[in-house]
Amino acid sequence: MLKLECPDFTLGEKLTPEQLSFFDKNGVIVFRNFITKGTVESLLTEINTLQKNWLAEGREKINGTPLKFGKDENGEKIIQRFCFSSMHSAILHEFLKDPRFQALTEMVTPYEGRIGENEKDGLVINQYIKTADSSFSQMGWHTDSPRDLFLGQRIMPMLNVGIHLDDCPAENGGLRVLTGTHKQGILKLLFAKKYFIDNDPDPQETGVDIRAGDLTVHDGRLWHRVQQSPYTGLKSRRRVMYIPIITGKFIEKHAQSKTPFYHHFISKVKF
Repeated sequence: MLKLECPDFTLGEKLTPEQLSFFDKNGVIVFRNFITKGTVESLLTEINTLQKNWLAEGREKINGTPLKFGKDENGEKIIQRFCFSSMHSAILHEFLKDPRFQALTEMVTPYEGRIGENEKDGLVINQYIKTADSSFSQMGWHTDSPRDLFLGQRIMPMLNVGIHLDDCPAENGGLRVLTGTHKQGILKLLFAKKYFIDNDPDPQETGVDIRAGDLTVHDGRLWHRVQQSPYTGLKSRRRVMYIPIITGKFIEKHAQSKTPFYHHFISKVKF
C-alpha cells in the first residue's frame, strides 16, 4: 500500500496556490489540526446525544434517507450512519458556519459551490466499528458523483469534506484512494470497478494517515473505499463526519422526500 505524501497543510479562510495545485493533481488533500481535541470531544458528545434521541424516537429515515444500524463492542444498538445531522442539532449546525468551509468552494471554480446541509444526505456521520454484530466496518470502491444521475441531473463537480474524530493510521484501515482518478472519463467513472461490492485492495491505492481533528477533502469523481480494520472492538472504531460541497441545481431534501434508488441498492450490500 502506498501512503499519501501530503505536506502538513493548514486550512485558513483562503486556499494557497500550493494547496490548490496539490488537490488538482491528486483529487484528495489533508488539512492537519482543523479542530482542537476539545472540539473533537464536544462533537462526539453531541453525536452521542443525537444517537440517544433518535434511537429513543425509533427513527429509521431522515428526509427519505435510511439510517444504518449496528451494535458496538458491548452489544448495544448504535447508529452507524447518520444523515442530515446538523438539521437536528444546533451545535452541529453552528459548527458548519466555520468560514474555513467556505474557503474550500474555490476547489470547484469556476462553478459556484455551496455547503449541502439540506441536500444529498446532508451532514453524514459514519461510525465504523468491527464487531460480530456490526453492519458497517468497511465500504467498497465507489465514487460519489453518479448519485446526480439518480436524481435526474447531469454529473456536476462536488467535494466530500471529512472531519475526522478518531486517530486512524493507514495500518488500522480507513480511507483508501486512487489518486488522479477524478480526471478519468465517464466510462471509467461508471464502470472501472463494481460499486460498493468490490472491496479488494488495488495495487495503485493510497492510504491516508489520519489524526483526530484532521480534515480531508476528496473530489466526488475520485475512486475511494474504506479498508476494514484488522482489529475488533474499540481499537477498530473510526468516526468521521462528511458534508458535501455541491454545485449545480439546488435540490432540497425534506420530510416528504422519497428514498433515492441508490439507497435501496446499498441496503442490500453487505459491508
